[in-house]
Amino acid sequence: MVVNEYENRLRILGCLVILIIVILVARVGYLQVYDGEKYARLADGNRIRLIPTMAPRGTFYDRNGNNIVTNRPGFTVSLLPLTGPISPDVISRLSSLLNISEEEIKSKIESHVGFEPIRIKNDVGPEIRTIIAEQKNLYPGVVIEVQAVRDYLYKERGAHVLGYVSEISDSELESKKEQGYKTGDIIGKFGLEKIYDQQLRGSNGGRQVEVDVTGKPVQILGRKDAIAGNDLILTIDWKLQLAAEQAVDAQLKLIGAHAAAAVVMNPQTGEVLALVSRPAFDPNLFVHGISEKDWKTINDNPYFPLDNKAITGEYPPGSTFKIVTGTAALTEGVITPYEQIFDSGTYWLGEKGNADGEALGWLNFSQALAHSDNVYFYELGYRLGVDRLEHYARMFGLGAKTGINLPFESEGLVANKAYKEKVFEEDWYISETLDAAIGQGFNLVTPLQAAMVMGEIAADGRRYQPYLVQRIVGPDGKTIQEFQPKLLSTLEVPSDVIREVQNGLRDVTKIGTAASIFGPNFPIDLAGKTGTAENPQGKDHGWFVAYGPFQNPNIVIAVIVENGGYGSQSAVPIGKKIIEAAFGLNNPVSMPK
Repeated sequence: MVVNEYENRLRILGCLVILIIVILVARVGYLQVYDGEKYARLADGNRIRLIPTMAPRGTFYDRNGNNIVTNRPGFTVSLLPLTGPISPDVISRLSSLLNISEEEIKSKIESHVGFEPIRIKNDVGPEIRTIIAEQKNLYPGVVIEVQAVRDYLYKERGAHVLGYVSEISDSELESKKEQGYKTGDIIGKFGLEKIYDQQLRGSNGGRQVEVDVTGKPVQILGRKDAIAGNDLILTIDWKLQLAAEQAVDAQLKLIGAHAAAAVVMNPQTGEVLALVSRPAFDPNLFVHGISEKDWKTINDNPYFPLDNKAITGEYPPGSTFKIVTGTAALTEGVITPYEQIFDSGTYWLGEKGNADGEALGWLNFSQALAHSDNVYFYELGYRLGVDRLEHYARMFGLGAKTGINLPFESEGLVANKAYKEKVFEEDWYISETLDAAIGQGFNLVTPLQAAMVMGEIAADGRRYQPYLVQRIVGPDGKTIQEFQPKLLSTLEVPSDVIREVQNGLRDVTKIGTAASIFGPNFPIDLAGKTGTAENPQGKDHGWFVAYGPFQNPNIVIAVIVENGGYGSQSAVPIGKKIIEAAFGLNNPVSMPK
């Protein structure tokens, strides 16, 4: 009985052993045959790494094919933790070598996801590359990547149009993850770089690298070339841009002012030919992370270099607004072109008058516009009332963004009763209507809006959306997208009213406030308007808007000089130089090499 019981136990045990062996064999067979490909991929994942290559951004060209933004070769110090975490010793050495805090390096490591390199510092010099190459044993996991570095060839020239790029921030990454952005990406932060970032980015490539047990590359198994981003062909005429910037800089230096803006457009299409804002900045400073010293210099400047004053600066339009007031008065029939109003130097209501107490006597419409007579336009404002002034200002497009393809554009402000009631909880006074009629009081416009108003008169009432990009071109040279003029609106005023305003503006440059600079013998027949905007914080701002040639205009300009005083003295000389450059009347501006 005992022997049989023992044999039964052996049989059961033997069956269990056989069953276990069968199960193990079956499992091995399953893993090798059925799931073999899956685990082969996992094994490869332990010895094969994908090292991405960032695509170079698309470049910028002006309307004549001049290259103004490009890329140059650069070297980036990155971490590639293939076999394990980066040691504290390596982080400490990198911190000293690159002059970056350990906390910043650790933050980059902690926020990193995936197997891509962790980019620590861009565009390092040859001395750093040499140290890392010669002391590889002290920098395990540290690699040098060759990457395209953004290069703004003309430094601060055109900075507010072109913009700049820099490393993506945490907040930007959070909002752009779904669009494929990753930690360490370089993205557009300002200007056209920001607006067209997706088109400029291109498609990243990479290398499939086999590594040994220490994480060192053994061989390259495959390669995918990066595809460069698309190029932008701008509406900007770079020679005219340089001439405009030189004109602004020279005038600011001459009169001791520090801030200004200028816009040059084609009123028949909306193409922006030049756009200047001063003071400016060098976009190259931001490409590899701006230093504390450079950031402090920019940030502490009281005239705000990072503001694009051409589209964000809001100023009282001064006498340039008389274009709106005059158009409204003639259209509404509160004045005729030939009715004369007597200017005694002071308006009969409210003791308002001309600058320096000037009295011009009897004036018709054209004479009043040419000489920018306040008393005459006070009377027009009184006859119109603020509601009709507001209506025509909005018809011209004031109080709203123009829609230009740049970020952070301001709306400006049209003087109106509702605004005062909402903000100040006060009634409207007739004196405020008089102020509005000559572009003071609550009225605010950007230089771009001032150019648009003048452009509408130049284009017989048509208002085109301003734009800065003609075409987007792929790496193969083929046009991907082409932009055409976009008509936004047409002034609902009779054509003879526009002709009267045009003739009055022409007289500004012949016998009026700009005649001392231009006069009847200037080779281009021009229309213009000067303006002086009162500034409660200091010296008045100077304005000048103009277009030409008078019969078939293809150039409109707007210039403002902050704290420049009379527009005829501060802004008109800039406008003259820009017009001379636009029509080839000056010495040609050479393209710097």
